[in-house]
Amino acid sequence: MNRIVWSLTLLLLLLSGPLRADSVEHINSESVRVLGLLQDEVPGADGMIRAAAGVLVFPDVVKLGFGVGGQYGEGVLLVAGEPEGYYATAGASFGLQLGAVRKSEVILFMTDEALQQFSGSRGWQVGIDGNVTVVKHSAGAHLDSREAQDPVVAFILSDEGLMADLSLEGAKITRLAR
Repeated sequence: MNRIVWSLTLLLLLLSGPLRADSVEHINSESVRVLGLLQDEVPGADGMIRAAAGVLVFPDVVKLGFGVGGQYGEGVLLVAGEPEGYYATAGASFGLQLGAVRKSEVILFMTDEALQQFSGSRGWQVGIDGNVTVVKHSAGAHLDSREAQDPVVAFILSDEGLMADLSLEGAKITRLAR
């Protein structure tokens, strides 16, 4: 089992190498693109983004699995529409899984308190340091107003659009020195 874990870790690091090499400009431009896609696909998302105290965008997260899974991606925290800092998300999972997925994650900190708790942490783990409501949305339907009242709300997108069957549980988010 240890051999599988190390093999998967090595594979994930090799495949995520180009992600770590992304420039700040690339992360910023891809984040703008992902936010545009989210606003186009989910009616009401633009209002939530404008109302958020902070918006954390991971435009390209790679998730791999072969019995044991892992994910990695880099992104930007936007406060008042401006880059406030750069972050990495990483996580591991166990269970029956096989394959690779590329996805984008948008995490909205709807209150100043939630944003300060995130910003003040040395490493913020979903489900431990903060609960995140992942929006499960059907095409064309407006957002439920209750979702906008949660302190931290997330959207997960893929090439096929909004993904309702993925979780952020266990992901650890840490600030990058950029």
